[in-house]
Amino acid sequence: MTVSVKDIVEKMNLQVAAGKEGLDRKVPDGYCGDLLSEIMGKSPEGCIWITVQGHQNIVAVAVLREMAAIVISGDHQPDADTLEKADKEGIPLLLSPASSYQLSGQMYQMGIGSGLA
Repeated sequence: MTVSVKDIVEKMNLQVAAGKEGLDRKVPDGYCGDLLSEIMGKSPEGCIWITVQGHQNIVAVAVLREMAAIVISGDHQPDADTLEKADKEGIPLLLSPASSYQLSGQMYQMGIGSGLA
């Protein structure tokens, strides 16, 4: 079974803040972290990325790694430039009040990153 960004949004009740046209992307894996250099070097291509960062550089990293989507956790909010850039690049930018830890566990249970998705 392959999980799409839209499936994750619906099952986890995430808010879509930008990049709605990318909701059909498939999500084979995930990554959680806030240090951009680590994300650029270690995140799997095509993954969904969970972070607390809200500045526009997260979109540049997502484009570089061909990510399916970005989830901003812990009720952190992206700035206006980030929303604009995510829309322009077609990167779904999702919001949640849950912690990165909680979101990671839920996604793993959905099969993302476990080899089951």
